[in-house]
Order: sequence, then C-alpha cells, then structure tokens
Amino acid sequence: MALSRADMDRKIDEHFGYEARDDVEGVLATLTSDVEHDIVGVPTGPTLGRDGARGFYEHLFADLADGQVQTLRRLYGADFLVDESLWRGRAPGRPFGLEGRDRPLEFRLLHVVEFAGNGDIRRENVWLDLASIIRQLPQD
Repeated sequence: MALSRADMDRKIDEHFGYEARDDVEGVLATLTSDVEHDIVGVPTGPTLGRDGARGFYEHLFADLADGQVQTLRRLYGADFLVDESLWRGRAPGRPFGLEGRDRPLEFRLLHVVEFAGNGDIRRENVWLDLASIIRQLPQD
C-alpha cells in the first residue's frame, strides 16, 4: 500500500524536528531497525541499522548547533520522496572534518528517502553541498 504525501511529509518533518533538537533517540525512532543510512561522501560509507546510523548523528549534533531546515521543494513517488532543503545554523565543532570555530553556516541538502509500509524510513540517502561548507569554513 502506497503512503500518501501527507504521511511522508509527517514522517520526514518528524525526523527533521528531532534533528533540530539534537535528539539522537528520536531520530533513530523514525528509522526502520534495518535502515540503510547513506550520507554521500562520509568516510564510513553507508551504514546498516539504527546502531550504524547512531554514530553519525552523535557526531553531527556535536559539530553543528541551532540548526533549522527550510524545505525548498519535495518530489514524491509511491514509497519515496526527494527533499531539497537549506540548513542554517552554527558550526561549533568539526563538521565534516572542518574546524567550525562556532561560525555561522548554511548549505543545501538533498534527501532521497524511502519508506517502509509502516511509514518509517527504510533508506536515507543524503547529498550535501560540501563546496559551500568548505567555502564558509576556511581552514586558514
């Protein structure tokens, strides 16, 4: 049975809400137990399962702060959505291996999210504008 757009919006907005609150357990609860979590370009490569995704979120929440996601557009399929967003916040840690020095940061994100029949996220594939991040966080 296909999910409605409203169902997909509810789940991804819930997921983004937990991310905005740095709530690792909340984020993980939006994922299936066997989720494929793929942040393109992260050295670990894709991970499997909630425990595989946990480390990424723990590091992310230490490295970025006051994050807000502004959805720019969404495209939908029977069991997936593509979300183009703009992330804004601060970089107090070492996001993506770069010294943040608590500087302001904003970058575009592209999420390709597949859903299980129960509405949980079974695959999260994230592409981010690393060139923009590097430009804003020069390592002089």
